[in-house]
Amino acid sequence: MSTMSINRRFVLLFAVLLIFAPAIFAADENGIETLRKTSKAFSAVAAKATPAVVSVQAELAERQQSIDSFSPFDNEFFEQFFGPRFRQRNAPQQKPENRGSGFIISADGYILTNNHVIADAEKITVKLKDGRELTAKLIGTDPESEVAVIKVEAKDLPFIELGDSDDLEIGEWVIAIGNPFGLAETVTVGVVSAKGRQIGLTEGGYEDFIQTDAAINPGNSGGPLLNLDGKAIGINTAIITRSGGYMGIGLAIPVNMAKSVKDQIVSSGKVVRGYIGVTMNPEGITPDLAEAFGLEKNTGVLITDVEEDSPASKAGLKRGDIILKMNGKEVKDNQQLRNTVSLMAPGSEIDLLIFRDGKEVKVKLAVGSLSDSKLAAKTSDIGGKLGLAVRTIDAEAAKQYGVKAGEGVLLAEVKSNSPAEKAGLRAGMVILGVNRAYVNSVAEFNDALKETAETKKAVLLVQTGRFAQYVVLRLE
Repeated sequence: MSTMSINRRFVLLFAVLLIFAPAIFAADENGIETLRKTSKAFSAVAAKATPAVVSVQAELAERQQSIDSFSPFDNEFFEQFFGPRFRQRNAPQQKPENRGSGFIISADGYILTNNHVIADAEKITVKLKDGRELTAKLIGTDPESEVAVIKVEAKDLPFIELGDSDDLEIGEWVIAIGNPFGLAETVTVGVVSAKGRQIGLTEGGYEDFIQTDAAINPGNSGGPLLNLDGKAIGINTAIITRSGGYMGIGLAIPVNMAKSVKDQIVSSGKVVRGYIGVTMNPEGITPDLAEAFGLEKNTGVLITDVEEDSPASKAGLKRGDIILKMNGKEVKDNQQLRNTVSLMAPGSEIDLLIFRDGKEVKVKLAVGSLSDSKLAAKTSDIGGKLGLAVRTIDAEAAKQYGVKAGEGVLLAEVKSNSPAEKAGLRAGMVILGVNRAYVNSVAEFNDALKETAETKKAVLLVQTGRFAQYVVLRLE
């Protein structure tokens, strides 16, 4: 190539740069300005929200080594999510305590936090940004969703408005505020990584977690997850970790679920869940099932059984029916249906669109009360004294915990320092028998425990994976 050709190309390139340079520099400046505006938006949300974010200190009722409030379940089953346990060793003269976060949702002092932050608390103290420390009253808790409501007596408090978590989109910016490791008013920023996460954390399995990469650490529990409008769209609850600290996966309860639970707690002091009485195919609707049933896509809920005398039975639902829509909205999967129905007040009417024998059928159904159903049995007082909380293994629980439906009862929770914990029992195990009697429901479990009131001991047949063993628990 000649020198003349090179010079001509150089002149041409220089000319092009002269023509487009202003646009290039303008674009760069526009990009920087966009970043500045985004940064200012984060700062504005933080400035508005932090006065309403509080530190929550719960003095525990029992003298025991307490687990950090962010890692509430002291057993190996949950350790796979939370990593090594965070224990704080209290001096002998001090009572153990949990520390976490919360946020004010009304000017008269109502506060949302996590159930595990204030569980078993004898006294709850709330510290505000302005330095005030106020004693909080427990209004109510819901271990099945991990939501708790407390209240302080004060007026004209700053508060955070509740948003709409259903409008949240994957990739959307979010801001987490809390008190990780006791460091007050910590603000972190990230995006919504996923929605509808289910990890088997809560006692009742009512889970629909928002996943975020906004940094969350021990002590953030109960703090708000905010959108760029400064509205709470979630309650920071847990992390998935192998190290015990932040590893990029944080989980928050959707605020719409928390709002429904909060409204019931404030109005009546308890949560009554709706139910319709169907067993759903644990694997959902696979592509093969969709093809076999003649569905165009593999969404909806396939009914495998209908409880006798349940709302579903009275409405005429049958095995093999597929629920496509509820009140006009598409039903995507089992968990969506279960969570939506559970938050409905008993007596509410539902319009269902059913796929049956190749045709779409409309069905009207009245929601029942879970507390009146056969699934509502609670672990007896004797079971509680042994440190056990069990649940019947329905299809959903079987899928969630990897066990067989209808065989034994699932050990959902083991209390700290209880006979059950000392014997090595942990959540996720299956109890097949009690006092030489096989049990397949909570009611049967309770009946089999009755003789323990006299003998002061319980002989349990416990299964872990493929192995089963007998364990003797003694009442203390």
